[in-house]
Amino acid sequence: MRPEILFSAFAPVSSLPGVGPRIAKLIEKVVGPRLVDLYWHLPVQIVDRRYSPPLSSAPDGVIATVTITVDRHAPSPNKRLPYKVFCSNDTGELTLVFFHARADYLQRVLPEGETRVVSGRIQHYGDDLQITHPDHIGTAEELASLKAIEPVYGLTAGLTARPLVRAIRSALDEAPVLPEWLTPDFLAQQHWSNWRDSLQTVHAPESASDLDPKSPARERLAYDELLANQLALALVRESVRRGSGRAVAGDNSLREKAVANLPYSLTGAQETSLREIYEDMASPARMLRLLQGDVGSGKTIVAFLAMLNAVEAGAQAGLMAPTEILAQQHFEVLSPFCERLGVRIGLLTGREKGKNRDATFADLADGEINILVGTHAIFQEGVAFKDLAFAVIDEQHRFGVHQRLALTAKAAGGRANLLVMTATPIPRTLTMTAYGDMDVSRLDEKPPGRMPVDTRAMPLERLDEVVQAVRRAVADGERVYWVCPLVEESDVLDVTAVEDRFAFLTETLGEQVTLLHGRMKGPQKDAEMSRFASGEVSVLVATTVIEVGVDVPEASIMVVEHAERFGLAQLHQLRGRIGRGARQGRCLLLYAAPLGDTARARIRIMRDTHDGFRIAEEDLRLRGAGEVLGTRQSGLPDFRLADIGAHDELMLVARDDAKLVLEQDPNLTGERGKALRVLLYLFERDAAVTYLRSG
Repeated sequence: MRPEILFSAFAPVSSLPGVGPRIAKLIEKVVGPRLVDLYWHLPVQIVDRRYSPPLSSAPDGVIATVTITVDRHAPSPNKRLPYKVFCSNDTGELTLVFFHARADYLQRVLPEGETRVVSGRIQHYGDDLQITHPDHIGTAEELASLKAIEPVYGLTAGLTARPLVRAIRSALDEAPVLPEWLTPDFLAQQHWSNWRDSLQTVHAPESASDLDPKSPARERLAYDELLANQLALALVRESVRRGSGRAVAGDNSLREKAVANLPYSLTGAQETSLREIYEDMASPARMLRLLQGDVGSGKTIVAFLAMLNAVEAGAQAGLMAPTEILAQQHFEVLSPFCERLGVRIGLLTGREKGKNRDATFADLADGEINILVGTHAIFQEGVAFKDLAFAVIDEQHRFGVHQRLALTAKAAGGRANLLVMTATPIPRTLTMTAYGDMDVSRLDEKPPGRMPVDTRAMPLERLDEVVQAVRRAVADGERVYWVCPLVEESDVLDVTAVEDRFAFLTETLGEQVTLLHGRMKGPQKDAEMSRFASGEVSVLVATTVIEVGVDVPEASIMVVEHAERFGLAQLHQLRGRIGRGARQGRCLLLYAAPLGDTARARIRIMRDTHDGFRIAEEDLRLRGAGEVLGTRQSGLPDFRLADIGAHDELMLVARDDAKLVLEQDPNLTGERGKALRVLLYLFERDAAVTYLRSG
């Protein structure tokens, strides 16, 4: 339960003076519904009102504060035309322009013959100088208290700066004085103020440098947010370790046969990862491990050998993939291995219906099925394993910490060991942020013999040349992915773009072309994928539905249209679909010129390296954390104060701090521990508090 000291921080915005229902709704839209949301809505710019140029030389577009004499009013006879007030001083003339303003109000605040101070953005309109709707109008005495530097906040349609600024100032006045959760030595070392003073400072910047993520006040608040994140993850991790797990140790019989059947030797990284996984499985503590691997580094075989460990021990294993295509593919890849080993493997997706589904349910409950592959359907109501000891979640940027725990809770009373595999490497700081509750294994080697993909870039103007090159490749027996970009916020436009390209290529290449996009039904997707995999067709035109895990070893060429619209990690993941067979892969990045700096940097990095771990770090640098993992579905905390790129070192400190705190005070009952409980509630990590032994 939230402590009483924070009640005021979580009061509704509508409780502030001067914030009626309409303004509250607008503020809620851009900021959030509570006072604490106003705390975290930081200024994005500043307005410097100290600039007071001579009117005769005032530049266009600048914010200026000038003292003028009101010469005359010129009301408009037509409501559609503006009301003008002509003013001057000894340096020139200025016109104040107002739309839909009341004449009596303007005559009251700008009486003719009087001197006033006005502040706003200067505009050059022909030979005239004007300010449209000045931000401030008043006498010199009235504007004496005007802040020389004003913060500028992000707004939404219908919400102007004035009511938002007023609401933020009122909220800051109400901000509680909280117990200090950072040690005095650490505060002194960092030159940081307390939480409340830092909050006041970030909302009262005195120069552009105060907006920098590395300014002391912003760093202090960012650290608080990172510490709350790391402490929450550490508590979850400790809870998992305290919980009774399931010790699983096979006799190695199936695994030895499986490895002997592989057409290649395991890499050193695969051997190391398997050793770590087996040690976790043999421990009575519950396993929660992340397996990070570059594209083509052999994650699936590691997961399969780990599942065989559970089968050897007489238990069951489950592998969950994010899409039906990928689940089907895993099933098809693993089935021949299982057949040779005498292991029964089953498939369960949302598509299985009727008798087949019922038979799978029954065989699973009886223990006849040793390994079940499927989509999220395998953890739904009614799916009962006889004895699930090991669960694998593949390609998951889709689950946060608590979803992962809910998942294992469905399996054997929450005691099943859990292995999570990511599609591509995740930068170090993001691994700590999104997966800090887990142990991590890394596959940073590729199986021997795989040639790097030859990657080139070309402007879209040369499309005809590319099509002719594809025609020649198809004639030579090669298979080609042609990837079209997703259009933001429109499934219909996505489908239109990909269908237009499909029609164009069909005209040129004939029956050799097929189509795959996200709005197709599952069976239709499978059918088109099968036609491509079997070689019935040679060119697959697709959106990024092929991005994750699709495996057609014969595919050797990829054309990515509008490569400038893709993130680095996404381009790397797409490129990983080719060059898996005997032929060297060739990837062509088509771009619309001229390229911006970021897009040019992305394409250069794609040409220069195949190292997914380096690409992940560059992607974070170029795009920021939210986009790298796709915050909305990733389980990555949506940080409002911390900037993972700028505050990566603080993240490391926060991780170590959280670890030390729980070693010294595991129940957070000491003076600092109690303050840290307040911190967890302040940043809405309430669920983490429930993992404390003493609640």
